[in-house]
Amino acid sequence: MDENLDRDVAELWSLLFDIVSDGEKRLASHFDAQQLTPPQFYVLKTLSENQGECRIGDIARDHHLTNATMTGLVKRLEAMDPPLVRRRRSATDGRSVDVILTDEGSRRFVGVQRGLMDQLRAVFGLLPDKERRDIIAKVRLYFAIFSQQFPA
Repeated sequence: MDENLDRDVAELWSLLFDIVSDGEKRLASHFDAQQLTPPQFYVLKTLSENQGECRIGDIARDHHLTNATMTGLVKRLEAMDPPLVRRRRSATDGRSVDVILTDEGSRRFVGVQRGLMDQLRAVFGLLPDKERRDIIAKVRLYFAIFSQQFPA
């Protein structure tokens, strides 16, 4: 048994959980500032990443939710004042519903994103360029190896 490997695995495990826990706390404060719940934010994020429009069924699949659950979530976003999304029957498939990000939905998504990016910039700005690039390279390598060894 490799004691150094076991020690390193335990330390990485602990650090990853610290990162996740810290990230969740930071996200929560940004969500609160924009009056969003985590599921609402992730719907807005999905729409933002899809040029502001996506089928409701696709969003549900991306978030491992049923269409019915996603419909309820989208209805709540649509009922906000002002609405963060709007729904429309798909022009190409009358059975499908498209969800469209409104300007207000985009503004709130960007508000959360900007707040988090400002914090990352402040921390990363304390490090020399080479150290920043090394961190990014190591994280990429970790995820590449992990994804290859344990595909989702």
